[in-house]
Amino acid sequence: MNICMVGTGYVGLVTGACLADFGMNVTCVDKDETKIAALQKGQVPIYEPGLEEIVAKNERAGRLRFTTDLKGAIESALAIFIAVGTPPRPDGSPDLTFVRQVAEAIARHINGYKVVVTKSTVPTGTGRMIEQIIGQNGHHDFSVVSNPEFLREGSAVSDFLRPDRIVIGASDRRAVEVMKEVYSPLFLLETPFVITDVASAELIKYASNGFLAVKISFINEIARLCEIMGADVHDVARGMGLDKRIGAKFLHPGPGFGGSCFPKDTAAAADLARQQGYRFRIIEATIEVNRETKARMVEKIAAVVGPLAGKTAAALGLSFKPETDDIRESPAIAVVCDLLKAGARVRAFDPAAMENARAILPAVYYARDVYDCADGADFVVLLTEWNEFRALDLERLAAGLSTKTLIDLRNVYEPSEMKAAGWTYTGVGR
Repeated sequence: MNICMVGTGYVGLVTGACLADFGMNVTCVDKDETKIAALQKGQVPIYEPGLEEIVAKNERAGRLRFTTDLKGAIESALAIFIAVGTPPRPDGSPDLTFVRQVAEAIARHINGYKVVVTKSTVPTGTGRMIEQIIGQNGHHDFSVVSNPEFLREGSAVSDFLRPDRIVIGASDRRAVEVMKEVYSPLFLLETPFVITDVASAELIKYASNGFLAVKISFINEIARLCEIMGADVHDVARGMGLDKRIGAKFLHPGPGFGGSCFPKDTAAAADLARQQGYRFRIIEATIEVNRETKARMVEKIAAVVGPLAGKTAAALGLSFKPETDDIRESPAIAVVCDLLKAGARVRAFDPAAMENARAILPAVYYARDVYDCADGADFVVLLTEWNEFRALDLERLAAGLSTKTLIDLRNVYEPSEMKAAGWTYTGVGR
């Protein structure tokens, strides 16, 4: 089957490469000529484990190609995936400009039956909008499908190849059969398929990410309560998570959630409810708790080290989570910004995200490694739980510091062990 993937951002590139690995003939289209030229040379613009290899493999096999020719890609494809950005507006609503532009291009170039698939995260009603735009052409049959993505940055390739479920929202059987053919290899793995209407599929994405964000904000509130009452949030979270109705995932306290999905999707869910005259109060509270959680981290640091002006912090981690170079809405970046505002100097190290951070934080010193980061600093702040930060040489780390002080905002280390080793240590909710 010929597939056109419009957009070579995070979702489009991962989806296109993995569908090619399923045996589909995939043409990825982007209007960014520089990006397409780089991809044609085998240069993958994002850090994602396994992605570079799967792109190279399928380019060599001739199943994956990159172009700026949207017209040709539309005309040759049976399924057209829309995987363009939907950035948030100031009020939290998603900007659907790029989605509209793709729908208009499909309307101009449609030359036979097409299945138009929204892979971008879009609010309920977007499928209907796309249908109206393409339907103005009136010369060819088409179907609109919602097929939301559930890719976790840092494990997106494995998530795509071994998903928890595939959601297909469609209004006609013909489109469902095409989508089943697209994902036919997953039938062999007995992957659950959720076949529903377009509006329900669109809402599943927001409902899923909103619920996970609620869990994160909830455990961060519990962590705050633990600090006030002298309890240990790790024990509380474990006691909660062993209940099968609750589960242990996303009950890890820290400096708040970030990235390209949760902040945007919670804001969009709240906006979607407001447009219907309804307040999604749990989501609104989740957003506010996350904002407050990020803001109180610098207060937490100052409570340990004293006034921050003139001090030097060693910041370990800049990405919003490990195994990605994504710094969008990163709590680590928020903490670094607050440290700088308080008059501190910041030395930072991240295995993947420093190049992205340089563009927005030029005042930071970017270290060669963890120990260069700590050299000459007054204290260490652990901001992102990269695996290489989990087994640090604490003696070597301390040798570069003026004080053996670690503020562990990801609870990587055990408080009792750190204190026994002579460190001034504090975690979150412990």
